[in-house]
Amino acid sequence: MRALTGIKPTAMPHVGNLLGMIEPALRLQHSHDAFYFIADYHALTTVHDAERMRTYTREVAATWLALGLDPARTALFVQSDVPEVCEIAWLLSCVTGMGLLERAHAYKSAQGDGRELNVGTFTYPVLMAADILAYDSHQVPVGKDQKQHVEMARDMAASFNSRFGEVFVLPEPLIRDDVATIPGLDGRKMSKSYGNSIEVWADAKALRKKVMGIVTDSKGIDDVKDPDSCNVFALYKLFATPEEIEALATRYRAPGLGYGHAKQALYEVMERRLGAPRERYTALMADPISLEAVLEDGAARARQVAAGVLQRARHATGLRGTPRKNVGGTHPAT
Repeated sequence: MRALTGIKPTAMPHVGNLLGMIEPALRLQHSHDAFYFIADYHALTTVHDAERMRTYTREVAATWLALGLDPARTALFVQSDVPEVCEIAWLLSCVTGMGLLERAHAYKSAQGDGRELNVGTFTYPVLMAADILAYDSHQVPVGKDQKQHVEMARDMAASFNSRFGEVFVLPEPLIRDDVATIPGLDGRKMSKSYGNSIEVWADAKALRKKVMGIVTDSKGIDDVKDPDSCNVFALYKLFATPEEIEALATRYRAPGLGYGHAKQALYEVMERRLGAPRERYTALMADPISLEAVLEDGAARARQVAAGVLQRARHATGLRGTPRKNVGGTHPAT
């Protein structure tokens, strides 16, 4: 059974990405045929700087590997290295209604926030559906807020199949129920766009500074506090052991705990989790040749599958087979 997921290279991955998507996806590589990609086509809706795109792409690749992705078991690749996805997106767009795209949460959110909109933003779900369907993906690990994208991919696949026959596998979202929305520094969902994220690879000093900046209420050290309504404790629960969680909750409910103490405890459990992977990440970023070799191998494996899916779709729609290279001419000189 194949599992697929992707992450956009629009900034250094943050703790929300780590807990909500990366770690659950990494566990699947032991039970699934896993295809994990870096969604640079998607990032083009907002990243318009070539060097930033290259840097972020390397950072995401190194992140996957530093956290435990096994490239011998899992195909790790860059989205744009599999051009078949763009043709599949066009085929899907020809059977997708405007109303479906207008209901997309991400599009409506961008409208509501007054962000600059482009055609890529509007058709984003079609490309995402192509990402999923190009690899005959059975399961797509996503956070609860991303479930709609998988459902839309199912709708598009079903619409295509109803017209042209059984071409695409209908995917299922695989949602991790034991992780709620990851809170950011201000209590809202952790998001790059909100500017409230904690970067996974921030060094120890920067990590502590971020943690100490988490918003809390104004209760003093002698006031009893509710751990269940505290942003600091919500993050602490995601990094600490059950025994540590119970012990800190007890301290919250008694006088003598200041929020500074809670934040220091959070910093310590986060550093414990992230310190060793950070060293691996730094080494990977210093070895771009090895990173590129992993991505090239992953892309070759992904293209083999995507080419077969595209060939099925072309045949079903009456299009000619995949064009042969350099038939009837040569490439222009460069």
